[in-house]
Amino acid sequence: MNQRARIIPVLTIDQQKLVKTVKFKNPNYIGDPINAIKIFNDKMVDEIVVLDITASASGRLPNEKLIYEMAGECFSPLGYGGGISTFDQAAKIFSLGVEKIILNSIVNTKPQLITEIANAFGSQSVVVSIDIKKKFLSGLRPHFTSGKNAGTEGIVDFAKRIESLGAGEIFVHDIERDGTFAGYNRDLIKLIAGAVSVPVVACGGASSHSEMFDIIAETGASAAAAGSIFVYKGQNTNSILISYPTPDDIVQH
Repeated sequence: MNQRARIIPVLTIDQQKLVKTVKFKNPNYIGDPINAIKIFNDKMVDEIVVLDITASASGRLPNEKLIYEMAGECFSPLGYGGGISTFDQAAKIFSLGVEKIILNSIVNTKPQLITEIANAFGSQSVVVSIDIKKKFLSGLRPHFTSGKNAGTEGIVDFAKRIESLGAGEIFVHDIERDGTFAGYNRDLIKLIAGAVSVPVVACGGASSHSEMFDIIAETGASAAAAGSIFVYKGQNTNSILISYPTPDDIVQH
């Protein structure tokens, strides 16, 4: 595996519950995010992303108590997104032990927040999640607020603009593949990775651990992220199993 490649579990939460969606809908209760982080610690994961998927849509502030508990428990770098709309909120979350702030909804209305955070904490600490799906007659568009609101820019133009504003990493999330095990959208990942110079994280539709390594090798992405493949036993969504590639898997790739 490329030294710079990363394999990232994504934990999606609704308030304080760990859930998993399909195409950003129908959240299925998985358990407690703190317990999941403890298990991932034992598996020595590269890093963990936590996304509160209902905070922005419901106008709810980031849950600082939960973020503090998760950061205190997590042994690997932790990224957090959900409900962040001000510089002060971001600064507070960094102070709780989070390494990366992940922005989505606020970028649609206040893109300058990317620059404000990058100037204060460094571009490497600011990630923008581009949640992508097709808009009728308009092609692929970035979406915001849990996929409810579509942007007007094409995805390449949007990716280039957020990079120019100071985003140090771009998290590409294919909404139509979320939770489906249908495989990554290779063309989409390759398109965005080829358009920007910052690291790109592929997310949405991972069918296996092996495919995560393949997507990095084939598209120019620097990391592969997933949710369902790490919390379900295979593709059985009725059976919970926290998993991660073994050291042998990593060596083989």
